[in-house]
Amino acid sequence: MNRTTHILVVEDDSDINQLLCKILMKSGYSPQPAYSGTEAMIYLERQEWDMVLLDLMLPGLPGEELLMKINEKNSTPVIVISAKEEQQTKVSTLRIGADDYITKPFDIEEVSARIDSHLRRYSRMICMAPSNRMEYKDIHLDKDTKIVTINQSEVMLTAREFAILELFMSYPRKVFSKANLFESVWEETFVGDDNTINVHMSNLRNKLSKANPDEDYIETLWGMGYRLK
Repeated sequence: MNRTTHILVVEDDSDINQLLCKILMKSGYSPQPAYSGTEAMIYLERQEWDMVLLDLMLPGLPGEELLMKINEKNSTPVIVISAKEEQQTKVSTLRIGADDYITKPFDIEEVSARIDSHLRRYSRMICMAPSNRMEYKDIHLDKDTKIVTINQSEVMLTAREFAILELFMSYPRKVFSKANLFESVWEETFVGDDNTINVHMSNLRNKLSKANPDEDYIETLWGMGYRLK
């Protein structure tokens, strides 16, 4: 089953907004209309979007400022659709992060083709890019932000605890001996100090259990080591 493509349409003219939404729905996409920059920010903070269609002359928050905020957060492709025809406006908008610039009045088929083209290119980039987000059961681990969540609630881990969990999630079927864990996480030769491993494993397990008491994430294989359960 294919994932639904969600596109935010930021346009204060209701007729144009409705037209763009119809174009998107005809192509099988799921549009969300927003009629001001302020309203658009609410949707942007609420979820991730596959694309944003953006007018520049908006009430509340100008389109240029909204574009910069989008690019600060992620790499969502943005197509600007504006009545501003000045070459300098087009150039400056592309420089601050727009992926394309379409001038009003626009051709419906051209808009549809450009949307499809940018989504295909973005999809290929996502497939080629190494993933820095890991999932196991209801645990989500982000290697870039060093944030771990369980059931969408953040779990505060120390650097060592995070490294241990990341190691487990990188090799979900592997059994790690205490020596494996110590040499992988501490990057030092293991000399038989079980206490260090025991304390960190106990703390990690307690934090995971507290976040979701109904789930058991790590199991101990006596005489062998630990692995994800």
